[in-house]
Amino acid sequence: MKFNLFFILLILLSSCTNNFTSLKNNSFSSAGFGYIYSENDYTDKIVSKKFDNSKFLISHNLLKRGALIKLTNPHNQKSIVLKNSYRSKYPIFYQILLTESVARKLELNFDVPYLEIQEIKKNKSFVADVAKTFNEEKKVFNKAPVDNVKIKNISKKNIKKKVHISKFNIIIGNFYSHDSAILLKKKLFTELSNFTDKNIYIRKKAKNNYELIGGPYRTVNTLKKDYIILKEFGFEELEVNLND
Repeated sequence: MKFNLFFILLILLSSCTNNFTSLKNNSFSSAGFGYIYSENDYTDKIVSKKFDNSKFLISHNLLKRGALIKLTNPHNQKSIVLKNSYRSKYPIFYQILLTESVARKLELNFDVPYLEIQEIKKNKSFVADVAKTFNEEKKVFNKAPVDNVKIKNISKKNIKKKVHISKFNIIIGNFYSHDSAILLKKKLFTELSNFTDKNIYIRKKAKNNYELIGGPYRTVNTLKKDYIILKEFGFEELEVNLND
């Protein structure tokens, strides 16, 4: 696998536009599925930290603890800004871990919890405003009667009807030249038998900007399978986008 990784890095460094976000100099942004924490995850060692589902908590495994992260549900444009609670481990298919409280706040589909993630770097006054908003929302949640929580659970089922037909793509890489995209595409065909012309293609976004894309995927299980295969092949960051 060292050869595979070296080959990919050589292509990306020599001919790609910068597809992988630099966490040191730029704000991180991505899109994909959130891992919604359940009470047994820590006991079953699926995640490395224990979370309280009654609180607004998130965990991103690349961003530092305390980093401000904006989560957005693209289906209804609901968003929330939270501090990264921990840097913990969770299944590699997922972009971020979040508690059930956060998922309900965004009205995510619990079966297809697709969301957009953006790190926010602002001044101290902005940080203070976010902290104040967070504390106020937490007080409201803690005082909410049980009946209100049950109503949210019922509405969650209605959300599924809005997104169950969504199709998704895996953005594998961005390239400056079409030939470089073809080169990596052929490499994937050679090394990974599950990729063919039926599920991987090149899309021109603009002059000297080509995307290598896997998909479209109509089921999360199929998407998850190919996503993990690409991760194990050597791609450290992959983005999942809605297929419009």
